[in-house]
Amino acid sequence: MNNKRMSGMRLRKFTIVSLTLALLVGLLAACSSGSDESAEKRVLRIGVLYGGSDNEPYFRQQYTDMYEMSHPNIEFEIVGAINYDEQRFEQTDSTKPVPQADPYEKMKEMLNGQNPVDVVVLDYNMLRRFTQDNLLQPLDPLVAQDKFDLSDYVPTVIEGIKSAGDGTLYALTPTFSSSALFYNKKLFSDAGVTPPTDKMQWSEVLNVARQVAKGEGEDRNFGFSFNRWASDGFNNSQVYSQALQLKMFDDKGEKMLVNSDQWEEVWSTVASLEKDAITPTQEFMNKLYEKQSAEGGGNDPFYGDLFIKGKVAMTIGDYGYINELKKASDNASKIKDFEMVDWDVVTVPVSPTDPDVGGSISLSQLMGINSKAQNDKDAWDFIKYSNSKEWAKLKSRSLYEMVARKEFLTPIGGMQYNLEAFTSLKPLPPSSTDSEKIYRENPGIWEAQQPGYELFQEVVKGTKTAREALAEWETKGNAVLERIKNNPTGGGVTDGGGGIEIMPVPR
Repeated sequence: MNNKRMSGMRLRKFTIVSLTLALLVGLLAACSSGSDESAEKRVLRIGVLYGGSDNEPYFRQQYTDMYEMSHPNIEFEIVGAINYDEQRFEQTDSTKPVPQADPYEKMKEMLNGQNPVDVVVLDYNMLRRFTQDNLLQPLDPLVAQDKFDLSDYVPTVIEGIKSAGDGTLYALTPTFSSSALFYNKKLFSDAGVTPPTDKMQWSEVLNVARQVAKGEGEDRNFGFSFNRWASDGFNNSQVYSQALQLKMFDDKGEKMLVNSDQWEEVWSTVASLEKDAITPTQEFMNKLYEKQSAEGGGNDPFYGDLFIKGKVAMTIGDYGYINELKKASDNASKIKDFEMVDWDVVTVPVSPTDPDVGGSISLSQLMGINSKAQNDKDAWDFIKYSNSKEWAKLKSRSLYEMVARKEFLTPIGGMQYNLEAFTSLKPLPPSSTDSEKIYRENPGIWEAQQPGYELFQEVVKGTKTAREALAEWETKGNAVLERIKNNPTGGGVTDGGGGIEIMPVPR
């Protein structure tokens, strides 16, 4: 009897273990997207922009380790176009500018070399140039062939990618980051003003901000902040101008573009917001900190964050800000004289010329197949896996990134808010030119921005009109651009206008 009992226990144990293994194998098989089960070892080369001893382990942990577990016949090689380790230890002449590698050209070398990578991971700002140079395979035929379901991809991701490829899908990304306009329900209710809605134009949002701003001195409630932290007006004008896709100088870095009607509207608007105390200023923040210090205030968990403090009616924040709001709500009872803000979100303000596009959207892990891939079959299988529903389900727990599939996008911590505010706008269209090239080749070009700071303060003070200040910035900036063009490694020169000496930016 004992032998029979022991045999039965062994049989039950064996059955349980077998079922467990079967379930695990089934799960891994489901995640494998129907990959080739051949035992033949194959190499899949993945190209990323920045490699090195620190970046490679992180990338493997995030993207390839799980795939390798279910595909033991696949060996990954992670190839970096630019190696941080080499740059770190390279000895350079401190008297000469450090040569900056061209990221796009380095990526092209990686795709076109004797041993080209199969998969390339790139940022959205490079995607249009990659497609125009025929460096990527279109994915639409592969999607159709395998009936790979993309119907639940959020518009921000799928439409943004297609727009960069003139309607063709050349890459996929499993995650993205986005921002929205956070607003304080109570401040709008107290002011008797209708809260903002999705796809409001910038002018409409700023008009609403004027209506809801109330109070005097330290009791002032502001209508709007360009970000969570109070900033000076000049930086706010830069944020606003970038959202409207305005440029400071031309693509060659030879001519300032700030003396225009569009820039005049930006400077006049932002200066007026500051003068009328619609946006918080650094001066206000300094007074607030001085008061807290004088009163012997203890630790402030929301240091500088006026929206959580209930002092700003609207602010632009990224998706991760929701986690900060949740932590504040969870610990509100521990904080003296603190009332948790009642908030919701709508889309960031849009331009009247392109109401379906918003700023502050990042598609930074786009995965495409090299046109010259030696292992394009496994490349597509890996991209399918990384963009599968199973992968999205596992990664949907992130508090700072959003998964691209709507099915697994749920509000953080069971909270209720307008989740579509983060998913409905397309990112700003990527450029067909290398917008960063001018900064690499002319490290001192930021000097052309320096006169703008002081001139903007004069607009706020009323000593110059916005157009007068912009015209002067154009003159001074052009002098800097001309000097850099003729003598890129030269020393400081006077601007020839106001007698201000412009020195090279420290490198």
